[in-house]
Amino acid sequence: MIDDDESVREALRGLFQSVGMVTEIYRSVQAFLDSGQLERAGCIVLDIRLPGRSGLEFQEALARNGATHSVVLISGHVDVQMAVRAMKAGAVDVLTKPVREQDLLEAVNRGLAQDQQRRAEAKRDQALGSRYATLSERERQVFSLVAAGLLNKQIAERVTITEATVKLHRSQVMKKMGAESLTELVRMADRLARDETNPNL
Repeated sequence: MIDDDESVREALRGLFQSVGMVTEIYRSVQAFLDSGQLERAGCIVLDIRLPGRSGLEFQEALARNGATHSVVLISGHVDVQMAVRAMKAGAVDVLTKPVREQDLLEAVNRGLAQDQQRRAEAKRDQALGSRYATLSERERQVFSLVAAGLLNKQIAERVTITEATVKLHRSQVMKKMGAESLTELVRMADRLARDETNPNL
């Protein structure tokens, strides 16, 4: 929770803690960053208008840097332009003060659910990348061609190896990647291809 108004900070901390949410409060974006809590934040609730770096600027910076934090923005005055900017940058919701407690709790719960889902997907993708890293260069080549829909015979012709060797590599790829079907292997290839941080694809 980031807000320069101490009474708002304390009131919202009390609200969140009353429903069992672990809550940290900060008076500015810089104070939040200095705390080192950025990576563990489940959902960031912040005021749009803050001294120094505004909440909206901070949220947009997070989005530009590829951060996937859930953000709920609040403000005493929200105009259409602000709301559009916030939603384009991925805000869960934009609420006007005084905020209805139920609206805020619902927005934060959505943010927490989104954060949990993103973290689970990131963990899954990390595990997938680790399995992919165990493939040999030839196995990666076969993996790519199998996922592209080529038959064993076509792959053999493409990479100038025997069809029997293709079958062997294909079996190893399925085993190392933990894929139980061709469909699952194709999905894995799609996920790896979407991961721009993977230098191997």
